[in-house]
Amino acid sequence: MTPIRAEQALAQAYDGITATVDGLDDAALQRATRCRGWLVADLLLHVLGDAQRALVALASPVDGPADTDDVSYWRGFPGDDDEAARHAWWVRRSAAAFDSPTGIVRLWAETAPAAVRAATSADPTGYVTTQGHVLRVPDFLATLTTEAVVHHLDITKELPDAPAPGPLAVRVAVATMDGLLSHDAVRPASWDDTEFLLKATGRIPLNDRDRLELGESAGWFPLLG
Repeated sequence: MTPIRAEQALAQAYDGITATVDGLDDAALQRATRCRGWLVADLLLHVLGDAQRALVALASPVDGPADTDDVSYWRGFPGDDDEAARHAWWVRRSAAAFDSPTGIVRLWAETAPAAVRAATSADPTGYVTTQGHVLRVPDFLATLTTEAVVHHLDITKELPDAPAPGPLAVRVAVATMDGLLSHDAVRPASWDDTEFLLKATGRIPLNDRDRLELGESAGWFPLLG
């Protein structure tokens, strides 16, 4: 399999979100997502925060070594439920402070390409710090890509005509989920990548056949929230 350049995967992930929200009116941006209680505009603001975090981290390189990688980074998630609820409340209130939901789209359209340019210019052998961890630059970009792909799928719950995430970005997200599975587990052959991502993140519950095929590994699901 051809190696994935981390910055290209991130570009696809962010471009996919841009293509999804570009041109949506305020009503469409207030449709529901797969994240309970979050509208499209809310979730876009959440991902926008990742892009802003990327700009800060990539502009502030640190010395290594890394203390986590693109897979182990996620083992601490989901975190404290109260903390998650506070963040969700902050996001919803922050999104509501915009004059209109389309204002969030405009800010995303300015910020996401800047984050990708920063990723492209970053030293791939360097290190950054984020969320209390030190990561190699490619691993950091992979975490951003995985989150963007999952939230792309969240955003499109009530947007049936939205484009799918880009293939390179999906490969990164799938590789993350594979890494979070136990070593002896194999995902059911009937799952395509989208179903795997949605079930691995708890967006779709496992059915009886899934549990039978996964065996004891079913207890690992969701792999992240």
